Amino acid sequence: MFTSAWMSAPQERPEASSSPRRGWRPGSRVARLHANHSYAFVLILIAALFLVLIAAPQESWALSVVVLLGSALLAVALWASGLGFAGRTVALLVIGGIAASVQLASGGATVTGLVWLLDVALVAGTMVVIAFGVFDQREINRQSISGAICIYLLLGILYTFVYGAVAALQSGPFFAQGTDGTTAVRVYFSYVTMATVGYGDYTAATSLGRSLAITESLLGQLYLVTVVALLVGHFGERKREREPA
Repeated sequence: MFTSAWMSAPQERPEASSSPRRGWRPGSRVARLHANHSYAFVLILIAALFLVLIAAPQESWALSVVVLLGSALLAVALWASGLGFAGRTVALLVIGGIAASVQLASGGATVTGLVWLLDVALVAGTMVVIAFGVFDQREINRQSISGAICIYLLLGILYTFVYGAVAALQSGPFFAQGTDGTTAVRVYFSYVTMATVGYGDYTAATSLGRSLAITESLLGQLYLVTVVALLVGHFGERKREREPA
């Protein structure tokens, strides 16, 4: 009788955990980066873009690579900021591919200038998207600080592209030294200007170039001493508050 009652009693089963397994799964790391608004991939692409700008030769294919990297950078920033990925990525890559193909096929000064302007739009869009993602977190953490650093680094690249467009579209040389400079030289000039180092080995020749240099130096310093400084300062305060007394 005891045996039949035991056999007829329903067996208790361990409840299935509603929380996802913490073990590794394919794509789990990428999913966590996306959910946390991590800008690790954005930083990697910024580094790749910077290396191409300073190391690639002055050839049409190099500018085509820059356009493709700029398109990929904006697409990854959209993904990291939680603003969509699939459809926008395809559209951005198509635009980048068309611009790269036109640059390879033509390579004239006007086309080169227009491609530089497209790069300006891509980088500016990336900065806006990252800023939205940082604000959307509604708290100061490592991700928001890394996003702010990405914007600061992109500011130097943005002005590099602006200087490239001006050099390609205007009639005279961009620098007072009688040259437009290579892309690597314009990268150097941009970051030296943004950091207000002022070596003086390269200076803008025209009023437009000098005006752009002034705006870059002001924006770079104001952004660094306000946005980045405030984020880092508040992050340090929150960290100290969480530490046990």
